[in-house]
Amino acid sequence: MPTLILVRHGRSTANTAGLLAGWTPGVALDERGAAQAAALPGRLDGLPLSEVVSSPLQRCQETLQPLLDARPGLRPHTDERIGECHYGDWSGRKLAELMDEPLMQVVQSHPSAAAFPGGESMRAMQTRAAEAVREWNARVERDHGADAVYLMCSHGDIIKSLVADALGLHLDLFQRISVEPCSITAIRYTRLRPFLVRLGDTGDFASLAPREEPAGDDAPVGGGAGAP
Repeated sequence: MPTLILVRHGRSTANTAGLLAGWTPGVALDERGAAQAAALPGRLDGLPLSEVVSSPLQRCQETLQPLLDARPGLRPHTDERIGECHYGDWSGRKLAELMDEPLMQVVQSHPSAAAFPGGESMRAMQTRAAEAVREWNARVERDHGADAVYLMCSHGDIIKSLVADALGLHLDLFQRISVEPCSITAIRYTRLRPFLVRLGDTGDFASLAPREEPAGDDAPVGGGAGAP
């Protein structure tokens, strides 16, 4: 079965503003995010990509554009099932404000029980994304062979949930996974089991350095902004 390259979108204007973007329209890459996207073709140089699939949201489309420009033979596909979690009434709100919501503790500690008001549950988010990957695996293998490599550009919580699915982790453990903006995660699928072969690779270790303000114990909902 194929190898899936998961790319989180580059840093966005919502990331730097501390907002939970969700499906809010008009959320674009910021200056650093655009630079991250511009570097993506070089990072993937030499890797044969049979298909490219994207979330429909602007920040993912913008992240992929330099790669598509560099590889004009690739025709991108859009799949709503790998779009961001539907955060409902939380969308567009400040993450600092959301930390006081009682639901946030559930999102952090028991996400399989979390459902966003006016949105979807985290279980539903993981289910739709995993179903999309399984369907694309079958399609890519059928059209390009069992050793094919393809790419999906998606969002932090989606990628974390797919990693948890590949590792056989309960969704309640997925907040232990971290994927920074424009990081690359790779999962090689086989008939018996998936293998996680890269996780959140940015090629940059700056985010591991001590920060003036400690990162804290909570996982950033939506994936966070990455290194300062």
